[in-house]
Amino acid sequence: MDKLYWLEKIKLQDRAEVGDKAFYLSKIMQRGYPVLSGFVIAASVLRKFLENLNSSEALVADLPHSSLHLDVNNWRQLRQVASGLRQEIINATVPPQLLNAILKAARQFETECLIFRPSLMLPNAKQSIGSISGLLESQVCFCEPEAIAIALKQTWSQLFRARSLLYWQQAGIDLQQINFAILAQPIQNAIASGLLVANSSGWEIQATWGLGMAITYGEVLPDSYYIHPETGAVLEQQLGNKMLAYRIENTNYRVDLQHVPSSVETVERSCLQTYLLEEIQQKQYALPEEYLQQLIKLAKQIAREFGKNFTLEWTIPEQEPSSTLYLTQVITPQLGISNFHFLKGLGTAAGRVTATAYVIANSQQKPAQIPKGVILVTPVITPDWLPILQQAGGIITEQGGLTSHAAILARELGIPAIVNLANATNLIQHGEQLLIDGDKGEVYRLGMSTAEDSANTQQENQTRKQLEQLSSHHLIHPINLDQPMTATQLLVNLSQPSLIEQVQSLPVDGVGLLRSELMSLNILDGQHPHTWLNEGHQVQLLERWCETIMQFARAFAPRPIFYRSLDWRSHELPSLKDNLQSSPASILGERGTFSYLANPALFEIELTALATVQKAGYTNIHLLLPFVRTLEEFRFCRQKVEQANLTQVPQFQLWMMAEVPSVLFLLPEYIKAGVQGISIGTNDLTQLLLGVDREHGQLAKAFDERHPAVMGAIAQLIRMATEGGIPCSICGQAPALYPEIVEHLVKWGITSISVEPEAVSRTYQAIARAEKRLLLEAARRQMQ
Repeated sequence: MDKLYWLEKIKLQDRAEVGDKAFYLSKIMQRGYPVLSGFVIAASVLRKFLENLNSSEALVADLPHSSLHLDVNNWRQLRQVASGLRQEIINATVPPQLLNAILKAARQFETECLIFRPSLMLPNAKQSIGSISGLLESQVCFCEPEAIAIALKQTWSQLFRARSLLYWQQAGIDLQQINFAILAQPIQNAIASGLLVANSSGWEIQATWGLGMAITYGEVLPDSYYIHPETGAVLEQQLGNKMLAYRIENTNYRVDLQHVPSSVETVERSCLQTYLLEEIQQKQYALPEEYLQQLIKLAKQIAREFGKNFTLEWTIPEQEPSSTLYLTQVITPQLGISNFHFLKGLGTAAGRVTATAYVIANSQQKPAQIPKGVILVTPVITPDWLPILQQAGGIITEQGGLTSHAAILARELGIPAIVNLANATNLIQHGEQLLIDGDKGEVYRLGMSTAEDSANTQQENQTRKQLEQLSSHHLIHPINLDQPMTATQLLVNLSQPSLIEQVQSLPVDGVGLLRSELMSLNILDGQHPHTWLNEGHQVQLLERWCETIMQFARAFAPRPIFYRSLDWRSHELPSLKDNLQSSPASILGERGTFSYLANPALFEIELTALATVQKAGYTNIHLLLPFVRTLEEFRFCRQKVEQANLTQVPQFQLWMMAEVPSVLFLLPEYIKAGVQGISIGTNDLTQLLLGVDREHGQLAKAFDERHPAVMGAIAQLIRMATEGGIPCSICGQAPALYPEIVEHLVKWGITSISVEPEAVSRTYQAIARAEKRLLLEAARRQMQ
C-alpha cells in the first residue's frame, strides 16, 4: 500500500505504475537534464485504496458498466454519481502507513510543502484525447499527515469528476485500465518560474517572479520572450504586468479536521501566500539573462531528442547555492495531453457557451464590428467596446477583475465572461472552437474545424452539449410570484434599451442604477459628447438623449428609475475623441460632479433631457449624482437641478452616490444641503478605502468588498442615513458577487438593493431568507 518510486530510479518496466508524466520526466532526468527530484505514489496504491472504499460493493468497479448502470448521456445522473464517488473518497481514511511513507520521503527534501501532480498512463482510446487536460489539476499541501491526506484524496477524486467520467467514455477509455499515479515534488521558494512552449511556429518563454502558481492561476501577465528555434536568438521580448508573486507560507500548519476545506482551490493554496512586488521589481524582467540562455540551451537539446513540440515548466529555487534552473515538468507529444487544451482565468459573468474564437491581439485596434455569436478574445475591454460586445457570445480578456468594465458589461448583457486569463491572445488561435464557463473561469479548447474532423462532428457536438448541461443555467431565473413580497426593495442595474423588454417583466421595484455613460454609447456615433457640443449639434444630441431616457421611463412607469449622470474617465474611452480634452489621463481624472464644475454644458444637457421627460408626463425619473467629493460640488449640482425646474415636480428626488470615503464624514451635512437619498457604490468605495485599482485582476485578492474596512463603512453609511431620515440603497457589485452579505445589509437596515438582471433571482432569495431569519429571531426574543 505504501509503494513509492524515486524519480531518478524509475525503469522502463515501472511505466504503468508511475504514469507517463513521471516516466518521461525520469527519462530526461537520467539523461543528465536538471530535473527537480521527487517520488511517485504508485497507481496500484489508488487501486488498493478504492477496493477498500466499500466492502459490500466496489462503487467504481467496471464503470461505466457496473451495477450503477451509469448513463453519461443523463447529465443529472452523471453529476449525482460523480458527486457520490468523490464524496466517498474524500470521507475515506488514508492508511497511516502510506502517510508515514510519504512523510518520510518528503522530509529527505527538507521542504515544508509538496505538490502532487497527476501522472497517468492511459489505455488505447477510440479517438484523440488531447482535450482532456485540465480535468486533473495539481494540488499543493504542507508536509503534515492531515494535509497530505486531504491533498492526496483531492487529487485522486478528480478521476471521478462528472466531466472526467464523460470524457473517459467518449474517448473509449475503460476506467479500470487507467493507471493513475501521483508525482510528488518539493516546493521551494523561487527567484523566478515559468514556462517554455515550443511548437512549429516558434518558441515562447513566459516568466514571473516567485513560484509559478501566479501564472497557473492567471494572476499575472508574465514576461514573454519569443525565440528563434534554430538559432536560439531572442526575436522579441515584452515586459509583463507582474504585481504579485507566490511563496511558501512560513507559519506552522495544522488542519482542523472539523473544518476541512471543501474546495480544491482552498486546499491547493493552503501553504502558499501572495505578496506584492516592489515597484522596481514590477518594472524588471523576472528571468535574468544567464538563466534565459541556460533555458534556451536546454530547450534546443530537448528539441533534438524529442521533436519540435513540447512544453517545459521551470523554476529557479532560492535555496540553491548556485541558483540552478530546474525543470519541474516536461510535456511532450508522447504524453498525449497538452496543458493548453484547458485554460483557467477568473470567471466574472455566469453562463456557458460554445463558439468560435475571435482574437484581437491589440486592444487599441478595436474593429468596427465582429461576427455575431463569437467568443471575443482580447487583452482588455473599455466601455466604448459596448456596441461590439452586443454581438459577442462570450468574452475572454487577459486583464481585469470582478468589477472591471468587461465584467460589468458582460453581466448586464448576459454574456459569459472570463477575465485575467494571462496570455490568452497568444494561447488561443483565431477561429478555433471554445467552450467557456463563466461561472468557473474555465476555457475548453475544442480544436479547429477542419475537413478531417467532420467525421467526429456529431460526437463532438454531443460532448459539448453534455459539458454545458453538467452545470447549465439561464441568464434570468424566474421568481415564484406566489412567494410573499419582501420589505427590502429589489432594484435592477441597466444601461441598454435592448434589454428593457427582457427585464421589465422581472418582479423588481424599479431601476436602481441607469448608467448614463454606457447608455449614451449607443447614441454618440463614436464621437465624444463634447465634440457634439463643440460642433454645434446640441439640439440633435438632446433629442437622442431624451428619447433614450423616455424608453426606460415608459417601460418601468410608475416604478422609479434612478438616472446616474455622466461619470467618465478619459482613459476608459480611447476611441471617443474629445477635442476639448487637454489634461493628461489619470486613474481618477476629473470624474463625477467635479467635471460639472469645470465644464457644466454637458450636465445641463442631461438635466434638460430629464426635464423634458418629466414634461411628457413621466414622474418616475430621479437623479443620482456620481462620485461626489465635497459639499461645494453637491450644492453646485443642486442649483443646476433647480434651474432646470426638475424640483417643481414633487415626486422628483435628488440622490447621490456614496462611494468617495469623504461621505463617511460629511453625510449629515449633505442631508442638510438637500440630499434626499444615497446609493452605496461598493466598487469605487472599496478601491478608494483599500487603495486598490479595481481594473487590475492581479490584485483581485486585495480588492474584496467583504473586507472589514469596507463592510464597516457600509454599516456606518446605512446607520447615518437612517438617523438622517433618508433612504439608503446599494448598487455596487458586492451583493451580486457575494450574496452572503445581503443578510448583513438587511439587518443593518438597507432600504433597497440594486443588481444586474442575472443576479435578480439569487438576490431575491437572499433577501427573503434574511428577512425571514430576522422575523424568527424577533419572535423568539418575544417568547423569552
